[in-house]
Amino acid sequence: MRKLKVTAVSYLNTKPLLYGLLQSPIASQIELKLEIPSVCAKRLKEGDAGLGLVPVAVIPELDTPHLISDYCIGTVGAVKTVGIYSECPLSEVTALYLDHHSRTSVELTKLLLRDYWKANPELIPASDGYIPTLGGTRAGLVIGDRTIGLEERFPYVYDLGEAWLRHTGLPFVFAAWVSNQPLDPEFIEAFNHAMRQGIAHIPELMYLLPSPHPNFDLEEYFTRHISYELDGPKRKALGRFLEAIGPQVPASLTF
Repeated sequence: MRKLKVTAVSYLNTKPLLYGLLQSPIASQIELKLEIPSVCAKRLKEGDAGLGLVPVAVIPELDTPHLISDYCIGTVGAVKTVGIYSECPLSEVTALYLDHHSRTSVELTKLLLRDYWKANPELIPASDGYIPTLGGTRAGLVIGDRTIGLEERFPYVYDLGEAWLRHTGLPFVFAAWVSNQPLDPEFIEAFNHAMRQGIAHIPELMYLLPSPHPNFDLEEYFTRHISYELDGPKRKALGRFLEAIGPQVPASLTF
């Protein structure tokens, strides 16, 4: 039996989903690789993977995308690990470095700068090693595990999940399980069951995962800041975000 190539984000917030997947019988049906979000998106877009937990900004670039799971990487309010970090108020920022790990966060930042914060700093694509260079009026969008502990260095932190909620009244979906083609309904059912099991075992994961920082509460992060169910409000939010970044939502996609 040919295994389905699966790509997934390697960040801490995916660990409950991956734990459920790897503990499930479905693990024998897939070939899993973990990468940063931008690489996951590239692999799915180029057909090197048939299913991916990918940044949602890539969805309009796919010919026939399908949301295949009732679970995602989302948030209702502050997400804690996606934000703008600055030594000065955002209104005084002259240059903003944009994290190259995920275009979803970049596009969300642009939307919020224009429509919510009404700010217009110079936007600079970042490369590896940019975080230590931030300071003065140079701020940075940082996502994922690299954000952990940065709030101790920067007095101004603008959480993108919190800002989106204040702007729209909606939750936000950063990454979703997307396939390039329809998948077997039995596979999808088993896949969703694996996701549920992974989330149900978050208390056990507390014993398996070391805390990435002395002041970082893993349980709070998994249960308060990350919201895994791709429910009605999140699907509405996803549709709104995809329409905003355009050019159009693919016909194969249903919310």
